[in-house]
Parts: sequence; structure tokens; C-alpha cells
Amino acid sequence: MAIPNRWARYKGRCGDGFQPEEGLGSDRAGIKVTALMKRGTSEVQSITPRRPVIGVMGGSKVNRRALEAASELGRLIARRGWILLNGGRNKGIMAASAQGARDAGGTVIGILPDTTAAKASPNLDYVILTGMGDARNVINVLSSDVVIACTGGLGTLSEVMLALKHDKKVILLGLDPGPELDRYRKTGLLREAATPADAVEQAAALLAKHPFQP
Repeated sequence: MAIPNRWARYKGRCGDGFQPEEGLGSDRAGIKVTALMKRGTSEVQSITPRRPVIGVMGGSKVNRRALEAASELGRLIARRGWILLNGGRNKGIMAASAQGARDAGGTVIGILPDTTAAKASPNLDYVILTGMGDARNVINVLSSDVVIACTGGLGTLSEVMLALKHDKKVILLGLDPGPELDRYRKTGLLREAATPADAVEQAAALLAKHPFQP
């Protein structure tokens, strides 16, 4: 699979005058640029942009309100210049968040449990076929810099648990896993958002406070 020139995509979206900022504080792109310099000279050898990956997890059978929230979440993630990652299928939270991100010009990665793309959302930029069934949930959370867990069932809860087990920051949006996880709330690893905008603001704060690894 060809790897896209992400720097060119950013330049195309933001204009020739766009200059990426160091770190993650910028709402415009939120990318970290690493320049490898030749010793004793100012010649830049390479520039490697790295955008945050936000995992959006949620159920395949949810109500209209949850779908609308997921769509708005996808749009807001895309507007930040972040990459949206989800389970890839064309249903529920996965389909709605992918559609929202695509409508806003964002990039979407789908991690499917299947061996074919027959059930994939048409709004994915990258279709990752794992053939792993529910075990692909591990890939979902480990590949995300921040996980936003929307309305869902046991599959979504398993992703929350896996994320917490691996010290991933989790933001709950329309999902209540119960008091058993209160200890993670106290440590700040698990937090709740009232709206998609609130979830994205919290994600931005987490990325700024805890820079991800390039």
C-alpha cells in the first residue's frame, strides 16, 4: 500500500504560507515536525510530520442521537488536523464518525476484523484488514494516542478496558462503564465529556500535556 505524502496534503489544505508549529498546541494542525540536520550545517535532510491519531470507539447499533454525536465528533477531529481511527465497518458509530471526518476533509483509518473490505465504510482513507475478529480491538487502542469511547456495548467496553490497561487516555462520550472504573477517573486516565466539542477540547489538552511519541 502506498504511503501518502502527508506534508503535501497539509500544504494543500492550509496553503503555501502554512508553517507547522513545534509540539501539539496548534488548533490548525496539531503536528510535530522533526528536522534532521547535518552536523555543522543548516541543511535539512528530512521533515517527518506526525499527526495525533484519535481512536473513536462505539457500537454498531445505537440510537440517532449517538450517531449525530459521532458524526459531529468526526468533523471536529478532522478540523483539528488529527487522524481519526475506528473499527472501519459501515454501521453505527464507525460509519457516522468516518462520514463526519470525511465531510470535513479529514483522514480516516479503519481497522476491520475481516479478511475482505466488503463491510468497510466508503469513507475510509485506509482500510486495514486484520482477519482477527474481536482481537483487532487491541490494534484499535494501541494505535490511538487518545481514545474517545462513544455509546456502545460489550465490544466498546472491551476497548475501554484494553486502553486503560495500556495506560491510554480515555474520554467517555455517552458511555457509562459503571463505578468499577472510578479509580481510573481519580488518576485522570479516564474522564467524561458532555458533548463532542467537550471531548475534542479534552483530547487537545491531553495531547498538549502528555505529548505522544513520534
